[in-house]
Amino acid sequence: MTTQTKSKTFLNYINGEWIASDTGKTADSFNPSNKDEVLGSFQMSSADDLDRAVSAARKAQKGWRKLSGSARGDYLFKVATILEESIEVVAESMTKEMGKTFAEAKGETARGVAILRYYAGEGMRSVGDVIPSSDSAALMFTTRVPLGVVGVVTPWNFPVAIPIWKIAPALIYGNTVVIKPASDAAVTCSKVIECFQKAGLPEGVINMVTGSGSIIGQGLAEHPGVDAITFTGSNTVGKQLGRAALNRGIKYQLEMGGKNPVIVTDDADLDLAVEATISGGLKSTGQKCTATSRVIVQKGVYAEFKDKLLKKVAEITVGNGMEESNWMGPVASESQLNNVLSFIEKGKEEGAKLVFGGNMIPKSKTTNGYFVEPTVFDEVTPNMTIAREEIFGPVLALMKVDTVEEALEMANDSEYGLSASIFTTKISNMLEFINEMDAGLVRINAESAGVELQAPFGGMKQSSSHSREQGRAAMEFFTSIKTVFIK
Repeated sequence: MTTQTKSKTFLNYINGEWIASDTGKTADSFNPSNKDEVLGSFQMSSADDLDRAVSAARKAQKGWRKLSGSARGDYLFKVATILEESIEVVAESMTKEMGKTFAEAKGETARGVAILRYYAGEGMRSVGDVIPSSDSAALMFTTRVPLGVVGVVTPWNFPVAIPIWKIAPALIYGNTVVIKPASDAAVTCSKVIECFQKAGLPEGVINMVTGSGSIIGQGLAEHPGVDAITFTGSNTVGKQLGRAALNRGIKYQLEMGGKNPVIVTDDADLDLAVEATISGGLKSTGQKCTATSRVIVQKGVYAEFKDKLLKKVAEITVGNGMEESNWMGPVASESQLNNVLSFIEKGKEEGAKLVFGGNMIPKSKTTNGYFVEPTVFDEVTPNMTIAREEIFGPVLALMKVDTVEEALEMANDSEYGLSASIFTTKISNMLEFINEMDAGLVRINAESAGVELQAPFGGMKQSSSHSREQGRAAMEFFTSIKTVFIK
């Protein structure tokens, strides 16, 4: 039996202090590349712990909102500098905790730095409009005011970027924050919160409470001291939080699942389409809400595209993300592995043709984690489970169509509408795709998974509560408009 060496115990961050939960209970965070490595333990907190965090945030919000936008921005600039200096440490934690390759983890951490700097600058940008009044002796304008205390519930797949793209706009617009990170990313989130602490933010402005989703996540949505909830994760949990928020009459923002298609037309640059399909679908082991899942290809180039795709997929190296030679790491946990493998079995049972991969990679001298081969199915039809449900793993489903119109109809045949891409050289195809595709993010001749921090991000249909994150669109959620009339 292998002896597990336990490392640091990570605490909650409440009112400017690192404190243990009053439950006295912790849970371990394991390395998905090496199941015997324990990265640390995190607090399994109680409702009382959450109460303390919310109370601290409420008390701090009165002073925080009175600071000028530029003063709040100064704090975010400091956090950005500290995070930038900690890129290697934070990225290594990310790779070891949820499996993303070290190169991807460094890229995500650098993106977190850029997000912080973007929103730091937002403190000096306009927040309202002057509106002509029917009374010539009056001045009328709008301004924006913070919501109060914002509950932030984040997933494990982007443990730096997603918390920061929620926390940074919440803070710059004058709110205070209580964050509940996913348990599979609690250690990495703790290291991000350390950067906020080192930047000297006032006590209670940002707080972190770890633990179960049913107690802390749901508790945030139901807590009378929380004024808004922003969530990224599964549809099931998102809707539970949304219902709780609706019952309380508070603002909520839900970013949930996707079943994102890429369309490849007869006139496409196939080498570009193959490269983007692999990057969009298999990078991060397919664990992105914007990951390419359905690959819809016109029959004229189907065989050639499939041949090129399979040759490139065969070149993918799978293993520990800390090893530079590996292109794809593990899935994040044992439950995630079992989920992906169950979808692969379902695909085979329902008649899809497995043409590459599909197996768990067994334990060896170099692999002792939750590794699965990159997987490609052929002859997938729209009614199959692997064409309809989000897999959140490295599985591509190839689907053949006759026309671009049929491809668009198939692409839209989903309860989700997060992102989509098309590869074509015809302007008419591009315009039809832009106009007809039911997705919040559409990309032409680029992978489905690209998201830029300065642009609005969010989905349609069951992918979202129809609000938008990132860019200036974040102001719409994290503030309320106040109309001012001066006589």
